[in-house]
Amino acid sequence: MSDSLPSAQRQAGRPREFDLEAALDKAILAFRERGYHAASIADLGKAMELTAGSLYKAFKDKRAIFVAALERYTSLRNAGLRARLHGLATGRERIAAVLDFYIDSAHDLEGRRGCLVVGSAVELVTFDDDLAELVSQALRRNEALLIELVRQGQADGSVNPSLAPAQTARALLCVLLGMRVIGKTGRRRDDLAEITGLALKMLD
Repeated sequence: MSDSLPSAQRQAGRPREFDLEAALDKAILAFRERGYHAASIADLGKAMELTAGSLYKAFKDKRAIFVAALERYTSLRNAGLRARLHGLATGRERIAAVLDFYIDSAHDLEGRRGCLVVGSAVELVTFDDDLAELVSQALRRNEALLIELVRQGQADGSVNPSLAPAQTARALLCVLLGMRVIGKTGRRRDDLAEITGLALKMLD
């Protein structure tokens, strides 16, 4: 099935106005649950509750929908994470909050829906270099945040100063991404929460 909108549908009347952010939120869910390849234009139109004309007005093809959905997804996630970190006193506390943030996203129904970044990293790496790079950028931003938090913890005394920040952050990132992967199996929150204490021991 083509990833572009059919030419006959492109001519279909005047597209109606719609809430772009609300539509993208629905596209995010469709991509998370189905993956990039399995989510067809028809699937996305149905999920976003948009006519073909409205889709064509806003997006060139499925790839454009995915790029917009990924940008919104990462923006929302980053805003939510920043809110969690606000007001915490030490780098160690902030790292614990990051772990807790990922646990909240990785259990029960939310966990089974999966992470758009993690799922796409696996699916797109051999398919589309440009899309894969967008996903890689999101992962690098997460790693950079963890490096900064490790350094903050070393500065305030809550993290072992002899640790290498980059390597420690990469190990933590692997833990976080692993949570999202096993969360696809529908793990309970308590199962994942046990990981926090073990992960924080890396900072000792």
